[in-house]
Amino acid sequence: MNYVNYKKDGRIAFITLNRPEKRNALNSEIVEELKEYFDKAETDKEIKIVILKAKGEAFCAGADLAYLQTLQNNTFEENLIDSGNLTTLYNKIYTHDKIVIAQVEGHAIAGGAGLATVCDFAFSVPETKYGYTEVAIGFIPAIVSVFLLRKIGESKAKELLLTGKIIDAQEAKNLGIFNFIIEKKDISKAVKDFADNLIKNASGESLKITKKLIAKVQGFELDKALKYASKQNAKARSTDDCKKGISAFLNKEKINW
Repeated sequence: MNYVNYKKDGRIAFITLNRPEKRNALNSEIVEELKEYFDKAETDKEIKIVILKAKGEAFCAGADLAYLQTLQNNTFEENLIDSGNLTTLYNKIYTHDKIVIAQVEGHAIAGGAGLATVCDFAFSVPETKYGYTEVAIGFIPAIVSVFLLRKIGESKAKELLLTGKIIDAQEAKNLGIFNFIIEKKDISKAVKDFADNLIKNASGESLKITKKLIAKVQGFELDKALKYASKQNAKARSTDDCKKGISAFLNKEKINW
């Protein structure tokens, strides 16, 4: 049985967590399958948007605690390798060449909240409960903290990571974790419409470069960030997409991205 399903529909790749009986909890197999399918979407030149969703009542309940318990007998080196696999997955999504949208139709807890955090956009149903609960079981939200600090800042990240409190979808949206809250009956269409709008109205090359620019400049000092941004600006001018876009605009032609 696959823990993750992959489907391509036009220029969209759907990656779906498929372990509903375990609330889509993460173990080594599901992490590896996610990495494999995100790689597949990245190398497919036809794909422009990736939608990450889940089957069942929960989006993702975080780490499979039974699996986590077995890792307690591992050496530090063995645990470092396992931890590195999740790090690779989060970073792969965060720096992915394609735009990644989380479609959250159930609770997203701990590692599940981490998955939503590293996506470019997140849609949620109103009923979703959300939280980084690791401290409640004596664990730590280590990997996701790096991304959450970037997303919402230190003060709010501390409030969530150190208390382990569960928040509702509206509070997650207010904090900037979710972008949109949509009723369950409408969310699939809303996500698809949003994806189609990006496909139609934005250059894939521009989206890729801009996404990587955002990821990189946050870690630079101001002078280095500006130099990097200036260099990317200069490079972008010679891309085929830029030439195509400017030509179409000047000639009042419709751009087909």
